[in-house]
Amino acid sequence: MRVGVTGSSGFIGSALVAALTERGDTVVRFVRPDSARAQGEVIRWDPSKGLLDEEDLRTNGGFDAVVNLAGVGIAERRWSSAQKGAILRSRTAATTLLSVALAESSGTTFLASGSAIGIYGSRDDESLDESSSVGDDFLARVCVEWEGATTSLSEAGASVAHLRTGIVMSRRGGALKKQLPLFRLGLGGPMGSGREWISPISLRDEVRAILWLLEKRASGPCNLVAPAALTNRDFSGALARQLHRPARLRVPSSALRVVLGSELAEATVLTSQRVTPTALVESGFIFENPDIASILSSALA
Repeated sequence: MRVGVTGSSGFIGSALVAALTERGDTVVRFVRPDSARAQGEVIRWDPSKGLLDEEDLRTNGGFDAVVNLAGVGIAERRWSSAQKGAILRSRTAATTLLSVALAESSGTTFLASGSAIGIYGSRDDESLDESSSVGDDFLARVCVEWEGATTSLSEAGASVAHLRTGIVMSRRGGALKKQLPLFRLGLGGPMGSGREWISPISLRDEVRAILWLLEKRASGPCNLVAPAALTNRDFSGALARQLHRPARLRVPSSALRVVLGSELAEATVLTSQRVTPTALVESGFIFENPDIASILSSALA
């Protein structure tokens, strides 16, 4: 297939590009105009300025599918008003620009667009799937607007899948990369009460699921999580066992609020989301890493 990818240099995007290339697909990257990658089959764009090179699109477009993973990292820094604005705009501006451009061009009939399980908000022990209601905190509102930004393309008749991604596990990036140094020193442990639910997925299955959805031309929301939701306490114990280290040092909620800021802490490390991958399972997808032991084994390999 001929696949366009935004966010191709990111944690998930780079792994996706490698997988697409390995299986023989042609990858067209969306890159900044001044990017070192701005050569070959690329499309230059700058969503913050509403710019997309129309000549590049005419020359290198004609996609079988596009995967949209563009966006500022959620937990890269404390949430000031400016940072929250950047998180929202980087997603909605990029997705709107992309959707409009694809709707106005001919040929693209499928978009797999980023989203997150943050759309559900923090829900204690409630089991959540794609039919669950959305939350009302900042991240939930971001995800709602992010998904809504694809409207112009779906109205043009294309199929749009919303990739509601959970906690992607890999030693190369994401939350696990930040946790590993402490756990390897024997200084890790549960965060907050330890009763909060987390919904992980291995990077390998994250990429496999995206490829699966491209092949199936799936549409609508899809939770990209393994069928292995577990509490933060159980996760800490599993990671400690993988590393052959103790995990006795609980990090209190108060300390996390001081270090991260209250709103960021509540929306990330202290949130509770027990999410199931109903749409993926019903579509026939088989997880290679269905439980936390195999997820961590894959992540640390």
